[in-house]
Amino acid sequence: MSEFSLAKQGIHVARILRNPAPAALYEQGLQREKGTAITSSGALVAISGEKTGRSPKDKRVVAHPDSEKDVWWGPVNIKMDEHIFLTNRERCIDYLNTKEQLYCIDGFAGWDPKYRIKVRIICARAYHALFMHNMLIRPTAAELETFGDPDYVVYNGGGFPANRYTFGMTSTTSVALSFERGEFVILGTQYAGEMKKGVFTIMNYLMPKRGVLSMHCSATEGKEKGDVSVLFGLSSTGKTTLSADPKRLLIGDDEHAWSDDGVFNIEGGCYAKTIRLSKESEPQIYDAIRFGSVLENVPVDPDTREPDFDSAAVTENTRAAYPVDFIPNCELSGVGGHPKTVFFLTCDAFGVLPPISRLTPHQAMHHFLCGYTAKLAGTETGVTEPSATFSTCFGAPFMPLPPRVYGNLLKEKLHAHKASVYLVNTGWSGGGIGVGSRMKLSWTRALLKAALSGELDSSSHVTDPVFGLSVPTACEGVPSEVLLPRNTWSDKAAYDATAAQLKALFETEAAKYVG
Repeated sequence: MSEFSLAKQGIHVARILRNPAPAALYEQGLQREKGTAITSSGALVAISGEKTGRSPKDKRVVAHPDSEKDVWWGPVNIKMDEHIFLTNRERCIDYLNTKEQLYCIDGFAGWDPKYRIKVRIICARAYHALFMHNMLIRPTAAELETFGDPDYVVYNGGGFPANRYTFGMTSTTSVALSFERGEFVILGTQYAGEMKKGVFTIMNYLMPKRGVLSMHCSATEGKEKGDVSVLFGLSSTGKTTLSADPKRLLIGDDEHAWSDDGVFNIEGGCYAKTIRLSKESEPQIYDAIRFGSVLENVPVDPDTREPDFDSAAVTENTRAAYPVDFIPNCELSGVGGHPKTVFFLTCDAFGVLPPISRLTPHQAMHHFLCGYTAKLAGTETGVTEPSATFSTCFGAPFMPLPPRVYGNLLKEKLHAHKASVYLVNTGWSGGGIGVGSRMKLSWTRALLKAALSGELDSSSHVTDPVFGLSVPTACEGVPSEVLLPRNTWSDKAAYDATAAQLKALFETEAAKYVG
């Protein structure tokens, strides 16, 4: 490998491994990082430390004259003075310069060469380096030789705390982004997902400015017809699980963009929840957890080295990060045509939404801007049990621009390409949390299959009296009573009251986006 320096980034550590092979990162992790192990299937297990989920309340964006008028300021994007950003940046770099060993990962975000950006990760943990080696698009040897200066640099000094007495800090964690400097600085959290979502936030800022809709969704393509579908949804709604379909090609599991040419994956890997994972229910994901994969916060039997996917001893938010081509039927190009079917996945904690319903264009915009789901335990710091929440565009924590920007782009794309839109409830049935039960994965898979094949179009539909949704009355492989949620509740009066409560919450949320 050619001589390489990080002097431009202020890094002066003598020993820097740039884009090392996964095997080298295994060696580094096992030698240097407590709690690191190898599972019986060959995956590397790492412990993220105190933080086992994202810290959205500690996220900041630099308020700069060049971007200040564009950013959607508020509780999602909190303003940071550039001087404070530079203070944290210097603290992070000083910490990195104390380490004997650093890692540099250079990669791309965006499979379409017209829109991709160059990203550089500088970190002090082999676990973080392997994670981003998997999650970014990996350059070829020739591309790496001519990589040049990156468009954005992620400085991960998560092993060192922010100074909580610095103006504007709310804790010892700081996750800060400067669009003008092209830099993202992490302090006080070693949860690897902060890097991944930081890159996604950057793409969510850049892409709409070029007329491209960035989306928090998975995407698949039919093997025979080449029909593309996208599945929007927040964490734990089923994007990764439902997109791992042996009968369809996987374009990507979490982050995509929709341009005038079609969709393209932003990432080079998948990031799957593993709590209660089994080979029987999710064979493709289970088999992807092998040499080169990272298992995050999963307990391992000390004798057999078998991972315990049923254990939440560390966190409910156990994860696996692996290259997308570890899924055998992935679309290696990372691109696809224009979607013909769009699914909005929602994990309904109240248990009153139908398992699937067809949306009119007006309803599609309503549900996209509301982004209703349940926030499940462990996904974010401090979340210990499911709770109903609204996250506009099904990805508010990663959206630096106003929701109407993404909403208008989606409306244009849906109209131009005549895509069908469905709302899919992967949450509860027969009652809310503690009363009902989680929707069976086999039912949801059958419903998606029926929507993609056109079977649902030929089914009779009824209109849900509370939400006005068009609900099919029959689907092969799904009990008919499940399709109409009121039928699954033993206490009909309780259903009526709960449905009315959720409708009122929807109306309150939707009012924010009127006008």
